[in-house]
Amino acid sequence: MKAVAFAPGHITGFFEPVYSEDFNRTGSRGAGINISLGAVSEVVVQPSSDQMINIFVNGKQSQAPVTNLAIKHLIGDNPLNIIVKTKLELPVGQGFGMSGAGALSTCMALAKVIDTVSREDAVRAAHFADVNSKKGLGDVIASSFGGLEIRKEPGLPPWGVIERIPSQFEIVIGVVGDAIDTKKVLTDPELSKKIGEYGRLCTKKILEAPSVENFFNLSKEFTIQTNIADERVKEAISEAEKFGFASMCMLGNSVFAVGKTQELCRTLMKFGKIYLCLVDEGGARILQD
Repeated sequence: MKAVAFAPGHITGFFEPVYSEDFNRTGSRGAGINISLGAVSEVVVQPSSDQMINIFVNGKQSQAPVTNLAIKHLIGDNPLNIIVKTKLELPVGQGFGMSGAGALSTCMALAKVIDTVSREDAVRAAHFADVNSKKGLGDVIASSFGGLEIRKEPGLPPWGVIERIPSQFEIVIGVVGDAIDTKKVLTDPELSKKIGEYGRLCTKKILEAPSVENFFNLSKEFTIQTNIADERVKEAISEAEKFGFASMCMLGNSVFAVGKTQELCRTLMKFGKIYLCLVDEGGARILQD
């Protein structure tokens, strides 16, 4: 049996990490945008005497540790032969939530094929894998929800609470430097403390005045105050701001911007590879059986 699912990529503007002994309650407060570029996973499930999992990412066999862990969490000891073919539409390690999107789209497709597994089970398994591998703290939950979202409370529902800011616009993304190791940032005590402090403050401010403009202003404030961005990222943001709003994608050496699309494309092209996308309001979903 086969199913195909899509999970949108997710750009975090600002966040406050929240850890709990219960992974269901672990996650982040903050805000971000789900985008029309993400992960598409085709999953084939066959009966088997042993459990076999083979994952291919962009045509190449891959360890895909987050997806692999999510599958195992979802199916337990079930003796199934699972073949996953995932297409990632954006680079990994650049703040686009690709690890989470790959795991979520895979689990969504698996849930479609396996009768005993629900959509909620799929989201839970992907969130568990993303959190445990220190690749993300809120991407999976946001990606399952869609839109420009405020994560008011961390973790999965019913603990996690999300609010949406209605929005539809073009987003220009520019990758301006090397990938960032999310785990390294999240396990740095001093940096984590600073991220938590400003993430909490920005979340409070966005809830007081939820708007697209405020989201971008607070994202920029978070980028400056935490001092995560290097000089090249800061320069790209500064240049892009001549034509709209811009900030850093958390956590990656990349920039996202809205405003005068053509001018933003031309500007960010000088710094590296660019991508053009829209806000994805649908969230993770099945594409075909």
